[in-house]
Amino acid sequence: MSDARPAERFIGLMSGTSQDAIDGVLAEFAPDRPARLLATCSAPIADDLHHQLEALQRPGGVDLDQALRLHHLLGERFADCALQLLQSAALAPQSVRAIGCHGQTIRHAPTSPAPHSLQIGNPALIAVRTGIATVADFRSTDVAAGGQGAPLAPAFHRAVFGQTGRRRAVLNLGGIGNITLLGDETRGWDTGPGNVLLDGWAQRHLRQRYDDAGRFASAGKVNGALLSALLAHPFLARRPPKSTGREEFNLHWLDDVLGGLPALAPADVQATLAEFTAATVADALRDEPDLLELLVCGGGARNTDLMARIARRLPDLRVGTTAEAGIDPQWVEALAFAWLARQRVREAALDLRTITGAPRPVILGCVYLP
Repeated sequence: MSDARPAERFIGLMSGTSQDAIDGVLAEFAPDRPARLLATCSAPIADDLHHQLEALQRPGGVDLDQALRLHHLLGERFADCALQLLQSAALAPQSVRAIGCHGQTIRHAPTSPAPHSLQIGNPALIAVRTGIATVADFRSTDVAAGGQGAPLAPAFHRAVFGQTGRRRAVLNLGGIGNITLLGDETRGWDTGPGNVLLDGWAQRHLRQRYDDAGRFASAGKVNGALLSALLAHPFLARRPPKSTGREEFNLHWLDDVLGGLPALAPADVQATLAEFTAATVADALRDEPDLLELLVCGGGARNTDLMARIARRLPDLRVGTTAEAGIDPQWVEALAFAWLARQRVREAALDLRTITGAPRPVILGCVYLP
């Protein structure tokens, strides 16, 4: 039976582990066609705010007053992005059903004695400033039900990339990498660091947010001893479902690893970090012989050196980006949170048992009304 509901518009707002920008999309969803992007927005996160967020996320970096200030400030930035989307599309707030805002993760510990995943970015403020119902806190119910709370994008990947009947994988290369395996059953988990270590090392040695196209890494040589030490991280040996974040992969951990080795040239460390990310992706797909292709999204899709390293480690797969499936890699995650907002206002429970490990389907997100 066909879905007779009319087309609806949703906004998705995303700030990931790399915390370099807020990405937003205004999308139209209809039962009989793929989601249509009506407007996009990428609002850079200023250096000062970026450094404050980094400080808040460091182990032991707990400052409640600072967290509350950043919660408010990010809410303002998210609202600004949503309002810019409305202006770009020449639409009134009343024409948008809801906003889905991921927020900025500052703690993620779903297997701790007090399981949690905490995002900041004041959704009540977003709702009031935009006049649009805002859905946020997408992870907590999944964690409360016994799941990892992440990754959530595989549910969206299943909806938009999983209808071809082809065995394909989707890799989101944000600060943390996560993989989705599409086929008869959808599975997904975090693979380890995507860009988070690469970005941090580039910031330290180049004084820039990221390694543009991987040029810094391509100028160095992979160090085998460092690569082996990085690959010994216990997270990589865990079986899915699993998720991770800056709590486990950060420059403090990298410095500890480097401290046990002879001094290395900064470019050689960067090359090894890129190879480390590529190796974790390849290892995640090692036992998937029937896969035909890997589609990459997220900021890492623009890193030509990293993409080449992944392709070399997966010679039997065709490696491309989600643009080949109709969605620009930059906007996939923001679009995912527009889609998740749509699921929430429909009160649709998502079955994430093979993704987050939640033992039953759950409705994700809390709704804030203007």
